[in-house]
Amino acid sequence: MDFKENKPIYLQIVDKICGDIVSEVYKPETRIPSVREYAANLEVNANTVVRSFDFLQNKDIIYNKRGLGYFVVEGAADKILQMRREMFMNEQLNDFFNEIDMLKIPIEDIVELYKNRK
Repeated sequence: MDFKENKPIYLQIVDKICGDIVSEVYKPETRIPSVREYAANLEVNANTVVRSFDFLQNKDIIYNKRGLGYFVVEGAADKILQMRREMFMNEQLNDFFNEIDMLKIPIEDIVELYKNRK
């Protein structure tokens, strides 16, 4: 995994796990790789992965079965999509609107581009 400089590594790992849950690499009630497995696979410190797993557990995306590992919560994909929608609407979309205002791009041009995309 190639990490970006502008975001903490543990949050990039969170994004990857969430993406894997949404795309059903990890289905509800299935085990995800252990902290050690994940750390070795990504070549990061295990403490970084622990931080990622703690974050996901606090968001009720995964849960720990003592002695068995971490598992995906039923309905986790829907929670992830809702969180991402809210983040997009509250952060990224606002930045996007500010940028098109600054560049004086008519909203009609944006709508047309959106309609004609791929």
